[in-house]
Amino acid sequence: MDTAPLDGKLTFDDCWELLASAVIGRLALVVDGHAEIFPVNFVVERRSVVFRSAAGTKLWESMKEVAAAFEIDGYDDRTGEAWSVVARGTTALIDSQEEQSAADALGLEPWQPGAKSHYVRLEPNVLTGRRFKVAAPDVWNTRWNDQRRASFE
Repeated sequence: MDTAPLDGKLTFDDCWELLASAVIGRLALVVDGHAEIFPVNFVVERRSVVFRSAAGTKLWESMKEVAAAFEIDGYDDRTGEAWSVVARGTTALIDSQEEQSAADALGLEPWQPGAKSHYVRLEPNVLTGRRFKVAAPDVWNTRWNDQRRASFE
């Protein structure tokens, strides 16, 4: 993966590489005039984000093909760096069995029990990311579950 420039911005290819390495992210949709966040497991297929859904708010809003955002982030305790990638675009249902099978072939399986027979694709028109060095924690005052502690204890 490329090294981030001093401003921390990730390249387009770095953003796709990080997206492809992740398995869970957050989908942001506007529901009844306010933002809603939905955690989803996903795959990257044809440089788009694909997830499965049951019937419900997430699916109904995704069918509207209006603005949506998708975000992943992470922390590497070996390097002390955190990163974040945001994809903004629109969502649409995938009706093609061939496209659904392509997503399934990449390991797209529901994590939650129940039928998740609807496939949704987020086509990004904007993809941004950044990487930054995380400040060393004050180990004595940092929460016990803070990931940064491991590299200092």
